Amino acid sequence: MCPIRRGVFAKRNNMKKSELIFSFLLVPLDFIMIVLAGMSAYYIRYADFFQAYRPAIFELGLNEYLQAVIVVAVLWLIIFALSGLYSIRSSRSLVKELYRVVSGCSTGFMLVVVLIFIRHELFDSRFIVLASFVLSIAYISFARAVIRVIQRQLFRTGIGVHKVILVGNTKTTDNLIQEFSSSPRSGYDVVKRFRDFNIETAQELAELIKIKEIDEIIQSDPNLSKVETLRMFDFADEHHIAFKYAADLLGTKVLKTEAHEIAGIPVMEVKKTPLDGWGRIIKRFFDILGALILIVLLLPVFIITAIIIKIDSRGPIFYLDYRTGQYGRRFLFYKFRSMLSHLCDGEGPSATREGNKMLGELMANQAQNTRLFDPLHKIQGDPRVTRVGKFIRRWSLDELPQLVNVLKGDISLVGPRPHMTLETAKYERHHKKVLTLKPGITGMAQISGRSDLSFEEEVKLDTYYIENWSLLFDLAILLRTPFAVLRGRKVE
Repeated sequence: MCPIRRGVFAKRNNMKKSELIFSFLLVPLDFIMIVLAGMSAYYIRYADFFQAYRPAIFELGLNEYLQAVIVVAVLWLIIFALSGLYSIRSSRSLVKELYRVVSGCSTGFMLVVVLIFIRHELFDSRFIVLASFVLSIAYISFARAVIRVIQRQLFRTGIGVHKVILVGNTKTTDNLIQEFSSSPRSGYDVVKRFRDFNIETAQELAELIKIKEIDEIIQSDPNLSKVETLRMFDFADEHHIAFKYAADLLGTKVLKTEAHEIAGIPVMEVKKTPLDGWGRIIKRFFDILGALILIVLLLPVFIITAIIIKIDSRGPIFYLDYRTGQYGRRFLFYKFRSMLSHLCDGEGPSATREGNKMLGELMANQAQNTRLFDPLHKIQGDPRVTRVGKFIRRWSLDELPQLVNVLKGDISLVGPRPHMTLETAKYERHHKKVLTLKPGITGMAQISGRSDLSFEEEVKLDTYYIENWSLLFDLAILLRTPFAVLRGRKVE
């Protein structure tokens, strides 16, 4: 190997050291946080304010307790390692990492409960056990968030950044370049872009590797020929470079498969979504619990919104229309009214003939309907929207009554966007994939661009959600929804 090439590999290995160092630091950091959580719970229990509220009727020596905490901390670290909390994956989102922290701490907590049951020790200190569990989640989550912030800041200086080659001539490639260049904290730096990967490209890249450090090749065009893809894969393997690819979300039909054996013949079943069996039960339980909690918390907002709608314009508080749900079934959809009551459109009880006539005129107006050639319509400067209607649309308050639809089982908290029946009637064949699941109050489209996305982009995002559903995915979308609302949208 030539000296220049050796130097390049040395640079590449040094860059990887930052990830190794951060992953290594997490182990002692988690240990300290667990011990700190246990000691905090101990001192809270014996604090004067707590003793005045509920005096301790047991004696628990500090040294004895500290020894027990250290043993528990070591056991928890083993559980964390088995849970994947120390895998070297800097690309994992913070939400996923915190989910794993909660999962790991919960497993560790159950271990402590089992030990208490078996040995009947510390049973009189239930508060300390519970408080240690809660504080451990809080302390570890905070510490990992700080580490992540430090790591992202180091990306700005070039430390730990992945040097990538993009191969493709698609909008996906453009989007990746835009994302990486506009967000230094992403941890990616595009060294060069190639339109394809023919023999000449491979030779050019081989020369480039001699003078520049390259960590990854990302195939951003799923329509490259098999020959080019295999050539790219072999090249990455030969030069010890990571190989990644961006899937075509509409073109990729088979993402999940399940093997069966029938008469000794292996038969593969294509799974439309991971949301089958217990997944549906868990999601429904999560929907009911989440909707009830949100209704209770947001009840004052419901009342205030209803009052200002009534004061602002004549007519009912709610807008009732039909939407297309799972498998194309129609259901009655609830929203706060944001239009003049005599100009509401749709097919439901709130619709008027005058409103539908005016909608037809607005949809035909190319200057106002920004989705003229889409199944959906999007009217800019809609004259039917009231003053309060513009406000509640801006902050998505008009969608709060959909929580009732969630309780009824018409929709879910998270899912594809629910569309009007007159819109879904215009769906092409591949658009109907979004009807596989119940629609949702929020979803991939809402957190990725809200109503400013094109219909095809919306379908791609919803298709990805359907084919990759998980409860963790739902939680991540719900946590990102308030930030999407704060970013705002163009009022239709």
